[in-house]
Amino acid sequence: MRGEASLSADRQSRDSLAPKLRESGLDTWRIGEELFVMTQLLDGNKRVEESLTDPSRPSADKVALLEDILGDQVHPCTLEVLSDLVRRRWSRVADIANAVEDFAVDAMMYYADATDSTMTVSMELAQIESALMEMPILRSKLSDMSVPAQNREDLLHKVFEGNDLGKVTMRLIEHLACSPRHRRFLSALRWLIAKFSRHMGESMVIVTTATTPSPEYMKRLTDHFTRQLGRPAHINLVVDPSVLGGMRVQVGDEVTDRTVVAQLERLKRSVSMGV
Repeated sequence: MRGEASLSADRQSRDSLAPKLRESGLDTWRIGEELFVMTQLLDGNKRVEESLTDPSRPSADKVALLEDILGDQVHPCTLEVLSDLVRRRWSRVADIANAVEDFAVDAMMYYADATDSTMTVSMELAQIESALMEMPILRSKLSDMSVPAQNREDLLHKVFEGNDLGKVTMRLIEHLACSPRHRRFLSALRWLIAKFSRHMGESMVIVTTATTPSPEYMKRLTDHFTRQLGRPAHINLVVDPSVLGGMRVQVGDEVTDRTVVAQLERLKRSVSMGV
């Protein structure tokens, strides 16, 4: 949980700089990349992080240190975002890295907007999340901090190389694999999905069925979840014949599994417990 000072700093900074970031158009890709690099630098160097958040240090000194670290090659908007963040007061030293990561993801979302791929990215992230639910060994390996970051990234590419994922989706999951930031890969992926849902003003509902429902049924589902959630819902359909029948619905972290496979598994556990 972030303290009150950090929440205030993060909110004020985003309110001030989000419009400028959005207006950067295709440059947001570069800005996002640079902010991801800065997130890794802060996570890996607590001394730098402490120096940039020291409340007793004049803001001008912290900005000067930041400029020394960055050099003169970064995008002006990247420098503006980071300079704004180091001038603010933080409840905990680590909270500034969280804010930098948030801005990095925002930049990637704005790049997706600029390339008309926001919905595609959101759906691809949801599909990856759905696939990982059935791949516990892969989930474990992607979250294993004893494995070098490059190995985790290589594993990610090996698993998803044939899926034709867009560049934004791929960059986002690469970041999660290389920089878990004390999170399990699946939890961090769900965080991204939630950010994209809020960004689009919608809620992503992942529906898994054995066969493709009719367009009429999909419309009824969309209308149902729109009413239930109180805001526009987007249905991401995953067709998986292995579930045999029924439906699995996921909204955020909530899962309702009424597939035939799940019911058989519950019956099997019930019988085992009875024996």
